[in-house]
Amino acid sequence: MNHEHHHHNHHPRTEKGQATERLEEQALHGHEQAMHSDTSGHPPHGDHGVHGHDHHRMMIEDFKKRFWVSLVLSVPVIVLSPMVQHILGFSLDIPYSMYIAFILSSVIYFYGGWPFLTGLAEEVKKAAPGMMTLIGVAITVAYLYSTAIVFGLQGMDFFWELATLIVIMLLGHWIEMKSVLGASKALELLVSMMPAEAMLLRDGETVKVRIEELQKGDLILVKPGEKVPADGVVEDGESHLNESMLTGESKPVKKSKGEKVIGGSINGNGALRVRVEFTGKESYLNKVINLVQEAQKTKSETQRLADRAAKWLTYVALTAGFGTFAVWLILGQDLAFALERMVTVMVISCPHALGLAVPLVVAISTAVSANNGLLIRNRTAFENSRKITTVIFDKTGTLTQGSHEIASLVVFDKAMDEREMLRLAAGVEQNSEHFIAQSILRRAKDESITVPASQAFNYLPGKGLEGTVEGKDVKVVGPNYIREFNIPVPASQAEEGVETVVYVLVEDKPVGYIAMRDQIREESAGAIRVLKENGIKNLLLTGDNERVAKSVSDQLQMDGFLANVLPHQKQEKVKELQAKGEFVAMTGDGVNDAPALAQADVGIAVGSGTDVAAETADIILVNSNPRDIASLILFGKATYRKMIQNLIWATGYNVIALPLAAGVLYHQGIMVSPAVGAALMSLSTVIVAINAQLLRREIK
Repeated sequence: MNHEHHHHNHHPRTEKGQATERLEEQALHGHEQAMHSDTSGHPPHGDHGVHGHDHHRMMIEDFKKRFWVSLVLSVPVIVLSPMVQHILGFSLDIPYSMYIAFILSSVIYFYGGWPFLTGLAEEVKKAAPGMMTLIGVAITVAYLYSTAIVFGLQGMDFFWELATLIVIMLLGHWIEMKSVLGASKALELLVSMMPAEAMLLRDGETVKVRIEELQKGDLILVKPGEKVPADGVVEDGESHLNESMLTGESKPVKKSKGEKVIGGSINGNGALRVRVEFTGKESYLNKVINLVQEAQKTKSETQRLADRAAKWLTYVALTAGFGTFAVWLILGQDLAFALERMVTVMVISCPHALGLAVPLVVAISTAVSANNGLLIRNRTAFENSRKITTVIFDKTGTLTQGSHEIASLVVFDKAMDEREMLRLAAGVEQNSEHFIAQSILRRAKDESITVPASQAFNYLPGKGLEGTVEGKDVKVVGPNYIREFNIPVPASQAEEGVETVVYVLVEDKPVGYIAMRDQIREESAGAIRVLKENGIKNLLLTGDNERVAKSVSDQLQMDGFLANVLPHQKQEKVKELQAKGEFVAMTGDGVNDAPALAQADVGIAVGSGTDVAAETADIILVNSNPRDIASLILFGKATYRKMIQNLIWATGYNVIALPLAAGVLYHQGIMVSPAVGAALMSLSTVIVAINAQLLRREIK
């Protein structure tokens, strides 16, 4: 886990930038998955990954064309309809008007209705009746019935209702497919983030190569303002990179020699030479895309519910349709009336909204999450996040920054000031990799102190370091060394057990001490507060001592802490809580926390992107930002709410519309015509689509 680029504030991005406009034109290359769809062009329910996008676009165009042609042809059909003339109180005496209507309607039926007819055939072949069966049966019944009337059956034709039904259906499908396309846009956005070419440095020359040709170990040049073409390590140069599209981190992140860069991020004002580490399939961006695709593909419980409902509604509709027909005939109504009711029932019961209710929410929630640095690997766990009662935080690197920062510099010796003490200490510490050395050197750099050279460096195991700086003997040692040699030092003000203290000795005389502590992240308090407001308990789990745990827990006003916990005990602690009936979310950095993450009901891995496939976690937070955990839970709740709202809306509408269409209130003079039925149905589809889009506003 590299935490070097974690000490920024993370503000998940809401704005997507201008990339979207460009994307409208860019088709998706390299991620063509032929859309598994019935030939009707109706996307299969619940599988809206990044489809073969060109295919999807062509289908949208196709529906659009069929819609306009049918619309134009249906105008004369409607004007010629005896029923419409009767209702509007005008009459046109056009010779052969019935035959003209018949010819135009035939074109509408075969051309406009074609997607539905092929869809019907597909569904019957698979013995899985669904939407297309309903529409196909409805328009076929209407067409055959009206044609029979033209050629002599008594009754009133309703070509006009056939025409309007097909037009409205095409419109509904067209709108629906466009909204589905919108949901997979966010993924396309991720895919298109990779530039197409890279500048390869070969024998001092720069050569333009296609991105596919890059090999691990190549040296590439990234000019200011360019996108980084592959994951790698900076060999030379310094610049600020915008990684917001990848990590949600809005501030540009400073990168210099030895630091990792992610392919797809945008270089700022400096030129960088980068040694390629991962290309193509192995790159961070690709892992993200695959995770999001997997998540959109895996069906969650709610989705299965929707699929079942769609199937049952089909059976209900067909039974109700034929039942209505039979009942009216038995009650002595004429064939024309009975047929018309049957057609209306079948038209109305097409639960399009149902097919859209869940998949749209899934696609949108996964995409929105990805743009905010939440990668969902397991849909069901994400939906279950609404049930979480307790969140366990692994302290280091989640609630705290995971790097010790200097809390205080205290000088005993009047002849010495803080800067000078820090300068001498840094001189000795520059030879060490220890976290204490790193924080002293960071502080010296922040205060722009030039670190002096040191000789005769010597490591005192378990006690500290010594060396010669500018001819003086300088030691930086811990309390053990002081005790062992009984060196008299003034009492330290440092918080014992919470802060790490090192003493600085010059020529064996103590001149002062430096106290360090693991700083709490600014966002932690807010995250804990949000969880509390939502009635979710939070516990701190740490391998650190009681004092450190208590100090962090008290400062953040947490519900409790478990200290001195060894990695293998973490899983036990999760089990204990589950045994008490808690629904547990565990957050950890995925490496030593793997068993606990797997054990928890929802495992949330925190940590920077390169370890994206924290294999055991259900959800990965790209920024180790505890605020994201709170937003995740709230967003999970919002997503679930939207799914249920959509399911209720999609099925509830049928409960009311079906009996009316069947003519239950016929004697009270209330009837629903097939065209009104089709209009209502399309409306419910649009409402569900809009409701799903509203989810975008839920994530803070």
